[in-house]
Amino acid sequence: MHLRCSAIECHTALGLHDRVFACPKCGELLEIVFDGKLPDPPKLKKTWLERRASSDPRDSSGVWRFREFLPDGYGDSEIVTMSEGNTPVLRGQRTAGWAGVRRLWFKHLGWNPTGSFKDLGMTVGITEAKFVGAKAVGCASTGNTAASLAAYAARAGLRAQIYLPAGQVSPNKLAQALDFGAEIIEVPGSFDDAIETLLHDSGADVYFLNSINPFRIEGQKTAMFELLEQFGWQAPDYLVVPGGNLGNSSAFGKAFIELKSYELIDKIPRMIVVQAKGANPFARLWTSGSRELQATAHPETVATAIRIGNPRSWKKALRAIEFTNGLVIDVTDEEIGEAKAMIGRDGIGCEPASATTLAGIRKLREMGTIDPDATIAAVLTGHALKDTDYIIKASQSLRDEAGAVLGI
Repeated sequence: MHLRCSAIECHTALGLHDRVFACPKCGELLEIVFDGKLPDPPKLKKTWLERRASSDPRDSSGVWRFREFLPDGYGDSEIVTMSEGNTPVLRGQRTAGWAGVRRLWFKHLGWNPTGSFKDLGMTVGITEAKFVGAKAVGCASTGNTAASLAAYAARAGLRAQIYLPAGQVSPNKLAQALDFGAEIIEVPGSFDDAIETLLHDSGADVYFLNSINPFRIEGQKTAMFELLEQFGWQAPDYLVVPGGNLGNSSAFGKAFIELKSYELIDKIPRMIVVQAKGANPFARLWTSGSRELQATAHPETVATAIRIGNPRSWKKALRAIEFTNGLVIDVTDEEIGEAKAMIGRDGIGCEPASATTLAGIRKLREMGTIDPDATIAAVLTGHALKDTDYIIKASQSLRDEAGAVLGI
């Protein structure tokens, strides 16, 4: 394995463990490339399945269980893991009918150790940070990355430095980061301001762990390995995912490219990225047909986890959408709220950003874009307890509306 510039016209190669996060020639993001040989697909699938019965810490992780496709060079004791992954696929019961489809499944990544999909990437990112000798790790965050980085840094014995947009992070997520002993720096403005401050102010000793770090992407892509295994290696027709900084979209696209290249799957699902209307630069780019992203200066949405106006991974995500013959749409906060309430009525629950997937499915059915008999997998990225303030306020608003109707 080695690092390579993600720009097709460049493809500058570097060593796997070189401590760089952008191409030294053109400045584009890097990716990890695997060009070795693997066992034949049936044998590899059998190995992955058998590891579920193993007591090896690497095998109890839903990430490291697929280590043939992960960065190598680490000793067994060097891997920082908390049995992340191993999250369920849940049938959409009431939600399917509400969205107008018959075959709907939710891949709930909110059932990870810190309650979000970020743990999948953080186990690999923190392992690499420790391997290259970092003493401190840092990130900018809307909350979930903060909680995950803080937890995994604590497990690894590393100092965690987190930059947050002041007053815009759920108290639940902030409490997690504090509980795990992270140093919190609040920055006036948005997530985009927080990441710029981090890049400018953090010292060279701080190992950067936002999703532009290619090791994060490697861990996150395993969610699709696990999903397809749960589907018996028969890909759904559609995969629907929320769109914020677009690290997940990039990671999932990379997974499909690799799985198809090594003949582990025959069909690729069409990937649909759903953004909130108030933070929708990627959806606007897709709708316009442009090849250049126009950032949203002041992103605003109740889905705080995806309240991002200048997603750094948009070029990788665009490549993933084009490879899967996918599409990008946006939904309103009202549509997100209705979808979140329905997911709750299904007994599943999620944070607001996750509900963009169901809202997007319903919108696409109403537009006639999705066939009602299509098999759809929707990714839920965060646990319901990530943002309890939203739930309480939404419930109070409904009670107030009912009271107004009843005259009480």
